[in-house]
Amino acid sequence: MPCIIDYPIVLRQLESEGLKCQYFNGGSFGFADPAAAQVRGWIGPADETIREEMRRFVRGPGEPHVDRLVEWASRAWIGVLGGRVWVMPASHWSFELEYGNGAWLPGLLGEIGIDPKLLMGRTNAAAIEFQAGEEQGFRWLIGGLLSGLTASDFTLAFPGRATVCMIHHHKQLWWMTMDELIVQGLDEIE
Repeated sequence: MPCIIDYPIVLRQLESEGLKCQYFNGGSFGFADPAAAQVRGWIGPADETIREEMRRFVRGPGEPHVDRLVEWASRAWIGVLGGRVWVMPASHWSFELEYGNGAWLPGLLGEIGIDPKLLMGRTNAAAIEFQAGEEQGFRWLIGGLLSGLTASDFTLAFPGRATVCMIHHHKQLWWMTMDELIVQGLDEIE
């Protein structure tokens, strides 16, 4: 069963790995030296807004986009990164559950066993943690986010592996890491 990790723990852990919070109390993280990080983008539908210099780092899994992106994200977690994975809003829970995605996100959280009332008043990005053996709930949540998000983004973080992935509302997954072996593993997923 997934659980909630309080934000001070999330922040302390990710900062200790060289990541920097991009939004006060939020779940958007990047590296202090972004030029040193390697980026990979997995995109669903074609997106002409992606900058030209980033296109060489982008690939798509094909149709059906959401199902394939969920499969790739699950393979990345289990087969490449291992350990725990954290899912959190790029902004904070109070916004997402009351305004940003309040029509459907509380139901999605309930479906994976998280009581949305435990997150509603939080003006921070406490993480939902999944561990090995909880892949079904992880896949359900990621699929729901990729399908439902229209303006907000969420983040996947992998404690101890200095790797983050943005779940972008354009049905995209954007990975950032400094670890060449992780990049190689991500590139091999099909």
